[in-house]
Amino acid sequence: MIPDRIIEQGTLRAHDGRVAVEVRLPWYRALPASCISGAALTVDGAQVPAASLRWEMNGVESTFEEMKADTQSWWFPTDSAVLSGDLAVDAGEHEVRVDLELYIPYIIIADDQVLHIEEHDTKTMTVRQTEEVDA
Repeated sequence: MIPDRIIEQGTLRAHDGRVAVEVRLPWYRALPASCISGAALTVDGAQVPAASLRWEMNGVESTFEEMKADTQSWWFPTDSAVLSGDLAVDAGEHEVRVDLELYIPYIIIADDQVLHIEEHDTKTMTVRQTEEVDA
């Protein structure tokens, strides 16, 4: 619904072979963690291995498998989450793409289905090493 705001500009970070970027909810209402069904992170055309992806929300880092049953943690439209994974990224400017898959639990489209949306955003930004962020 608001795909051009998924990636927070200027938040690309790299440290010890991992890359991370802050993302925002492309929907107008909060969703529980169980409704975040998946994501992909690509930097300069290189996709982060799915098995290494982690989602940090409200200070808690999880895998997408762990989030499937989590109905207690909520992602609010005003809060950023962090999507990270194993990918070495050199200094400089990079093209970053994030793909999100979400379920919207209160929009029922069939007797046994709720709305499933896939949103994408691509931005170009300069990577910051973790040491630069902490300084």
